[in-house]
Amino acid sequence: MNEGPLRVALAEDEPPNLRRLARLLKEAGCDVVATFTSGHAVLKWVQARPDIDALFLDIRMPGPSGLDVLRSLPDPIPVVFVTAFSNHAVEAFEGEALDYLLKPVTSERLERCLARLRRRMIDSAPTPASPSIAAAHRPNRYPVKAGEGLVFLDLTKTTHFEVEDEVVFAHAGGRFETGWKSLSEVEGAFPEAGLLRIHRHLLIRPEIVVGVRPCWGARLKVTLPGGIELESSRGGATKLKDYLGVG
Repeated sequence: MNEGPLRVALAEDEPPNLRRLARLLKEAGCDVVATFTSGHAVLKWVQARPDIDALFLDIRMPGPSGLDVLRSLPDPIPVVFVTAFSNHAVEAFEGEALDYLLKPVTSERLERCLARLRRRMIDSAPTPASPSIAAAHRPNRYPVKAGEGLVFLDLTKTTHFEVEDEVVFAHAGGRFETGWKSLSEVEGAFPEAGLLRIHRHLLIRPEIVVGVRPCWGARLKVTLPGGIELESSRGGATKLKDYLGVG
């Protein structure tokens, strides 16, 4: 985990609010690396996969809304909403937003938000396995919960992984709870497997894709073996098309 200042980007269409939030974040020790005034500008920038720790978004701004940006992010960047409207909070947290701040944001409330971000970064940081565990681990196998014990599944028989409320579930002829808390941990466990993130909460084995078809907003419906159908984000659709060599 990066132990330096938190690197953040902001999107807010009202200049006074943008300047105030940037000042509060800098006073809290953050490095504000970019600011934007529209959803389109944010989405264009994040396609380059910038090295940031969080994205602060207004809900209502020109172009795609903050919620649209959250759903379209190509990578799982933690998102904090900063808005004057409380009625979108449920939808924001269903999209796995890190936090939801109501304007005017106070320095105390912002500090609590940043503390939550730092805790998540610590929790998601990979933990090195002890030599004995590492030696006993067989490549492409992983444990899942079975009652009070564990069973081991084969990655080659797994169609995809999904994360829900910081619990990763594996799909391998059924839905099984793993010990991972994030899809980044799954990717770290199988660095040579070529797993592909098609959405913030979905990780697939792209070599088993049976078919794809267009979906709303430049997304894709992705068909996996067994008739499983998943929906990609826009960024995930681009990555999958590149992998499959289709336009």
